[in-house]
Amino acid sequence: MTYEIPLQLSDTLWDVLVVQFAAWLDRLTLRRIIAFIPVLVLVLAYAHSIPIPPELMLIGDVLAYIDIFSVILLLGLLSRAATIIFVMKQTIGHATELAKYMLGRLPRLDFRHRRETGGRDRKRLSGHTRDDDECAIACSLAWA
Repeated sequence: MTYEIPLQLSDTLWDVLVVQFAAWLDRLTLRRIIAFIPVLVLVLAYAHSIPIPPELMLIGDVLAYIDIFSVILLLGLLSRAATIIFVMKQTIGHATELAKYMLGRLPRLDFRHRRETGGRDRKRLSGHTRDDDECAIACSLAWA
């Protein structure tokens, strides 16, 4: 019976200092550490009579409200990304319209269509006839 109390105390100390502390470290995240820094700054400010510069207090406030600042930062990044995506969509749309226009204006090599049927009956612009093998009539020339 005399050894049960020290054993119970050692078991309690083991549970608190090792098991529960390990579980607490397991649940500890970077966000919780950053959220604890302003508390640490305030404790140091009140524990010492040394004045803390305002920049350090501002950093403490920023770290205390890290969730709000991260949301504002993400919204800013998303708005920039949305603007970039909008500009890229417009550029791609204009490029495809230009490509469609250019492809529509290119001459096509299409061998399926026959020549037009009225080409032989058309009057020539120079006034020559088809009979190029006839002899030339030279009357009323200067040497005759």
